Amino acid sequence: MAELPTQSLKTVVLDDRHRALGGRMVPFAGYSLPVQYPSGIMAEHKWTREHAGLFDVSHMGPSFLTLSRKSGDADADHAAIAAVVEPLVCGDILGLKPGQIRYTLLLNDTGGVLDDLMIARPADPGWSGTLYIVVNAGTKDADFAHIAAAAGSRATLSRADDGALLALQGPEAVAVMGALVPAATDLAFMNYGAFDWGSTKLVVSRSGYTGEDGFEILCAASHAAQLWDALLADERVRPIGLGA
Repeated sequence: MAELPTQSLKTVVLDDRHRALGGRMVPFAGYSLPVQYPSGIMAEHKWTREHAGLFDVSHMGPSFLTLSRKSGDADADHAAIAAVVEPLVCGDILGLKPGQIRYTLLLNDTGGVLDDLMIARPADPGWSGTLYIVVNAGTKDADFAHIAAAAGSRATLSRADDGALLALQGPEAVAVMGALVPAATDLAFMNYGAFDWGSTKLVVSRSGYTGEDGFEILCAASHAAQLWDALLADERVRPIGLGA
């Protein structure tokens, strides 16, 4: 019998960091990702519940949907971009307040569910007419194509999944973030903003899927290792694999 071809996996920008820490790399959604580190899944789970866990979720699908022609009126431009995406989801996007995030479902033409996703309105009026959208890894190519096709010439979808998306989760996450980007700790739950950090800008949302308080941080690939190292330099933070 002929051998089956080896599965070709994508790697996240922090792949070398995970391997150096002893991460057990496994296939997930077409990527090679750490399911656990040497301490084990249960220890990582407990650490996240008691302190702060750092997850690499760069395989996810962050993106920005931006109006092709903006009027300069913040509310009008938000209404226009909301009108582009609302026929595709079951959530109220028009009613988002500046900086607010909505968890909703991406639907097909007959109302069936394609994916769940986060959609956010920028807090800065200068960015009105843009939505920050994060879809799931396993369906992101199809999701992006679906959204872009519906937008047509009215808006442009720009992928942002070539950098790092890190989730800092746990009861000590706020204190850790306060030492790194103090202004980000003013975010309410399910709100986001853009913050200067050194020579780059971070997109930070107060959200996550662990049930703990925490943040998701979008960072350019050029600063990803620096951010990862800075977070892990805090003794309250440990790397956590997807198994936890």
